[in-house]
Amino acid sequence: MDRVPVVFLTIASLTLASLSLADSHDSAVDMMYAPVSGHVFHDRNANGVRDPGETGVAGVAMSNQREVVRTDASGAFELPSAGPTGILFVSVPDGYAARAFYRTIDTSASNRGPIDFALTTLPRPSVVTFVHASDTHIAAPVLARTQRLRHLVDSISPQFVLITGDLVRDALRVSEEEAVGYYELFQREVALIRPPVFTVPGNHEIFGIERDKSGVSPTHPLFGRVMYRHYRGPDYYSFTRAGVHFVALNTVDIDDTRYYGHVDSTQLAWLERDLAAIPPGMPVVTFNHIPFFTAMEVVQGLKEAPPAPSIITIGGKNQFRHTVSNAAAVLAAIKGHPYPLALAGHMHARERLRFEGLATRFDQAAAIVGPSPGPGTMFTSGITVYRITRGQIDDGKFVPLGLDAAARK
Repeated sequence: MDRVPVVFLTIASLTLASLSLADSHDSAVDMMYAPVSGHVFHDRNANGVRDPGETGVAGVAMSNQREVVRTDASGAFELPSAGPTGILFVSVPDGYAARAFYRTIDTSASNRGPIDFALTTLPRPSVVTFVHASDTHIAAPVLARTQRLRHLVDSISPQFVLITGDLVRDALRVSEEEAVGYYELFQREVALIRPPVFTVPGNHEIFGIERDKSGVSPTHPLFGRVMYRHYRGPDYYSFTRAGVHFVALNTVDIDDTRYYGHVDSTQLAWLERDLAAIPPGMPVVTFNHIPFFTAMEVVQGLKEAPPAPSIITIGGKNQFRHTVSNAAAVLAAIKGHPYPLALAGHMHARERLRFEGLATRFDQAAAIVGPSPGPGTMFTSGITVYRITRGQIDDGKFVPLGLDAAARK
């Protein structure tokens, strides 16, 4: 089949696909054996270049999506390699912002120099507001809904926005040309949102794995998770804001031609290292696409027919597909840190789960793409606005998107 060439594809992405046809994230083969080094510095004039007199920032966590190291007193760091994905990122510390928090390493460069990350300082308001949105499923017919999200963000003026996956209409089961079109549309629209936007992949971002429909080969350089990384950077990472450590997780795993809820072993090991780099008493918030727990599967009923039945068999064992099968392992990795809030999407309904004896609140976001059918009702489309005051996160306020009446006609 004809494909639109992606001429801006990085060597790192090409190498990753050739090392592992199905994008196997547990591969012991690194993108690059040579160490990766650089500096994190305070970019006082915000020009992205380290000028004379601009000092390093000490104690900042740097990661290659496996190892985590901290910068020394001069802001210098060194990682043993470019890691399993060829992506290097800074876990932006409290009180700072990054023009670009990640870099894709050119593994073809034999004489690569230091890789520097510029941080600018942020004001420290007494109350920090952020928006949780999800499931934009962007495409031309529903573009107005993502634009409405932008207008709401403009009116609320939060410090940042989280979008928990299913950013594009589909990359699972379509051609490269169609998938790239959706990704590029999302990139253009999200660039218009004024506050920083942090995303994670949903199942619809996983390119081509339903090969009987997409016609995409596993040898394609953007196959699987690589397309998301090419456009959006690391599929799991972290940052700290207002005394709270935010952890982006990729809860969409791949079994041949199918996706399911799971956090792979490489990511789990990274999570433990990431959390070891923050103070023990710092609150942690996770955000991801497929939720750890949900009641929506019960509300909507068991689905047995394709394309996404409720039960999946992995390694000879049946498990729920639309929740994270190893959620207990994720929660155990976070144990020892205050864990007030776990955010997710996927279920297309605003959902709040509270369990006696468990401090974590499990909140799912409604779908930006439109109202979703439930038993005798339609679940309203919208966003949730949270406020952080002195390290405490409120229950969140749901704000309807305001376009559902037209969508129901």
